[in-house]
Amino acid sequence: MNLPSGMRRAAAMTLAGAAALAGAALAVPATDPAPGAPASAPAPRGENEAPRRVVSLNLCTDQLAMLLAAPGQLLSVSSMASDPHVSAMRDRAGAFAVNHGRAEEIFLMRPDLVLAGTYTARETVSMLRRLGFRVETFAPEADFDAIRANIRRMGALLGREAQAEAMAAEMDARLEAARPAPDAPRPLAALLEAASWSSGAGTLAHEIVTAAGLRNLGAELGITGMARLPLERLVMGAPDLLIAARPYTPPSLSEQGMRHPALDPLQARAGRVALSDARWVCGAPFTAEAVADLSAARRALTGEGRSAALVPAAPAANAVAR
Repeated sequence: MNLPSGMRRAAAMTLAGAAALAGAALAVPATDPAPGAPASAPAPRGENEAPRRVVSLNLCTDQLAMLLAAPGQLLSVSSMASDPHVSAMRDRAGAFAVNHGRAEEIFLMRPDLVLAGTYTARETVSMLRRLGFRVETFAPEADFDAIRANIRRMGALLGREAQAEAMAAEMDARLEAARPAPDAPRPLAALLEAASWSSGAGTLAHEIVTAAGLRNLGAELGITGMARLPLERLVMGAPDLLIAARPYTPPSLSEQGMRHPALDPLQARAGRVALSDARWVCGAPFTAEAVADLSAARRALTGEGRSAALVPAAPAANAVAR
């Protein structure tokens, strides 16, 4: 059969990838697999025995595993774990091997537990499971109940239940300390994203804002999940606080909307909180630190106290949102 050149190249690449994975299987020393188990899978451990070779493919499972794993238990984290824009634990990520979510590299690590997100590298997860590897997936956290559940589940998977309970308790203590009094003012905050995106109800960002004693403009305008917040509605909403993240370097064209002259009076009047995106991306104990920062900004805004977290409005060109 004569195939077009593009299809021939695609077929060749597919066969080459399959051959590489098969060759890797032959190159890895046997580890006495259990009867009936695929030759490529590690031998299963006892029901109550903690895994010893854990690999994480997802930024959020990276961070929970780094927080909870015993020394030497976690072998590898994803390349995202060292990205300063999204990882709150980038300084610790360098202690682990880096993976890029490819089945071949994970296979060669011979993990007895692979951690992934619900939407992480679906093809890799599917192939590893077919090869007999244990893969556990975690859904993204959209509220603090989900964070607690994922902390406890990670602790159970790693055999670190006591550490997980202590971690959840510490997070709850931080949240309680940041909780506003029932009669405290609740200023209106706007979450500003590049390209006019904002977070509404049903998002982790919304939970952080409300836990700090603020109201979320996006949610009050009926946004659920993430949606674009038109400039006109933002200006007319007259928020008391603008929540923005530090810009990427070099800046993105998607930030151009923040330079609109209509935002100048708003940014001059409203308080502005400069936050790191990293603590807002994944639900973990450090999410409570983001709540504490916002709570301090709220107190400064309402006259309950002063905080370095509340800074003068920056020029619109520097405002990237989270």
